[in-house]
Order: sequence, then C-alpha cells, then structure tokens
Amino acid sequence: MAKRQVKKKRAARYFDYSMLAVLAFLICFGLVMLYSTSAYSALINYNDSMYYFKRQIMFCAAGFAGMLFVSHINYHIYIKWARLLYFFSVFLMALVQTPLGKEVNGARRWIRLPLGQQLQPAEVTKIAVILFIPVLIIQLGKNAKTWAGIGKVVLWGGFSAGCVYILTENLSTAVIVMGITCVMIFVMHPKTAPFMVIAAGAAGLLAVGLQILIKAVETSENFRLRRIIVWLNPEAYASDGSYQTLQGLYAIGSGGFFGKGLGNSAQKMIIPEVQNDMILSVICEELGVCGALMLLVLFGMLLYRLLFIAQNAPDMYGSMIVTGIFAHIALQVILNVAVVTNMIPTTGITLPFISYGGTSILFLMAEMGIALGVSRSIKFDE
Repeated sequence: MAKRQVKKKRAARYFDYSMLAVLAFLICFGLVMLYSTSAYSALINYNDSMYYFKRQIMFCAAGFAGMLFVSHINYHIYIKWARLLYFFSVFLMALVQTPLGKEVNGARRWIRLPLGQQLQPAEVTKIAVILFIPVLIIQLGKNAKTWAGIGKVVLWGGFSAGCVYILTENLSTAVIVMGITCVMIFVMHPKTAPFMVIAAGAAGLLAVGLQILIKAVETSENFRLRRIIVWLNPEAYASDGSYQTLQGLYAIGSGGFFGKGLGNSAQKMIIPEVQNDMILSVICEELGVCGALMLLVLFGMLLYRLLFIAQNAPDMYGSMIVTGIFAHIALQVILNVAVVTNMIPTTGITLPFISYGGTSILFLMAEMGIALGVSRSIKFDE
C-alpha cells in the first residue's frame, strides 16, 4: 500500500510591492509637477529655477531611506512608546508659542531647527494620534464599543486636535486629527446605523449654522470667518481674499480635458504659493482633467493597498494603525481637492506627496514605512 503523502503548509511572509510601486509613481509625478509649477517662482525669489525641486528631491530621498528603515521595525514596539509620543507631540506644539516658534506668511506653526531648517509639530501629531488611539481602543477592550468608551477615545483625539488648533492656530490639521480619530472609531464599532444618524444630524446642524453665520458675520474682521464669507461670494473679493482661489479656478478651466502641455501654465506665474496647496490647479491647467484623473487614480490605488493591508493585518493593532494612515491620506486628498475647486473655504491643506514641503514628505514617508512594516507581518499559506 502506497504511503499517503501529506503536504505541510508553510507560511510565506508578504511585502506589498504594489503599494511601493504606486508610491514611487506618485513621488516621481509630484517631483515633475513641482519643477514645472515652481520654476518661475523659484527663479524670481531665489534666482534658481530648481530651488524647490532640489530641496524636495533631497527630502524625498531622505524620506524614502527612512521609509525602508521603518518598514523593518516590528510595529508592536510602537505600543510601548505611543503614549509618550502623544504627549511629546503636545510638547512640540507648545514650543511654537515660545521664542523657538517661527511665523511664515502670517501663520505661527513651525519650530526653528539648526542649519536654518524648521519643523511643523502638527505633522508629528498626526503620527502620534495614528499610533496612540489604537492602543487606547485595545486597552478599553469591549468597553471601546460602548458610548462611554467611545467618549473616552473622542476625548483623547479631541484633546490633541484642540492643542493643534489653540497652540498652532491650525484648524485644518485639527479637523484631520479629529477625522482620523472618528474613522478609527467607525471602523472599530460593529454597528453603522448610529454613526450614519449622527453624521446626518451633524450635516443638518452645519447647514443651519452656516446660514446663521452668513447673516451674523458679514462685517466680521476675524480671518477665519472672512474666509467663509469670501468662499460664499468669491467674485466680490476677487482682488483680495479670493484672489488665489479664483486664479486657481481660471487655471482649471483653461486646461480643458487634455491641458496646455507640461510647463505651459500661465496662471502659475500669478497664483501665490502655487507650489503648496494650489499645485493641483496647475496640474489641471497643464495636463487637463485627464491628468488630474490620472493623479486621483494613483491616490485611489494607494488607498486600496492600504485598505488591503488593514484587512489582512495579523492583529487589531496593525489593522487600526493602517486604518489611521488610510484616513489621513484620504482626508488630506479630499480636503485639498475641495479647496482647489472652491467646494470648501481655503484651509492651507497640501496635496500628499505632490505639494512642496520637507516636513510633510518626511512624515508621510514614515507613515508609509509603518504600513509596509505591517504588511511584512502578513502571512499566507503556500
């Protein structure tokens, strides 16, 4: 009688090369568009058309190396240090209000570093919340699904968001931090209906509040309220508050479906700080709607890979931190597109991996390294 052969299953470790490839495409696309967008501005301000490009490529290289290093770290180590990082991020935000704080374009959101560099503590806060809130949810256990447990999680997320708003006067980042917390709670909770009711109620209150606000603050001098007024009637403030927004809309409209061609944008010469939060408008002008859709498809593929990692993570902590990264990228892309198309008031939110910014790209790459580190822990039976 022939012996029956028994095949043993062996676990094969996984690494998400697909996400790595999408990320490489995004970064290369961003570098090309950054140079095309900022060459004129850099030539005028720094007498070097490649000033922004050279700095960004340096930060991208450093970020990519850091991402690969972080991807080899066992993500369970973050459980031990997450709370400390959370409070450290609050401490960094407090430093903004000291002489170490630096003001740029009227906003005091940076800390001075040696060699003329600067750090935006809000970027540290995003990672701190992404790593700490899952720890809090795990420690609460079954209680995390009760209203008392949800309230505790919201309180910790709200405290961090409040510090961002009060200490750095950065409302948009505070919204993102709170959004990350809410997405984690939504994913963790087994029921969807209560959250849909809360979201619908919040939307209704927001609509009513906006109408009341319009009538009450037409002559307000508060810059945030003025942004809302300008957003509602941009043509009335074309030479002042809505200048950047209107020029961005002109750029989008003039690009058509296929665009004017790479480097042929006219609006980039007059849009203020175009290499930052308004870079999408130049992409639309030079590459048209087709180019913008291609960029959004790349972001969609990146988010899909993050979703895949979150669904297949070996434990809840790994799944939740990748969910937080997913929420961060998704919220930032949605808010930037909404601002550029004037669907919401100006917020100053940059487009991930595309807009100029050293601190932003370094911490975004660190988040990608964390996600890849979780992907290394995924095991499949061969």
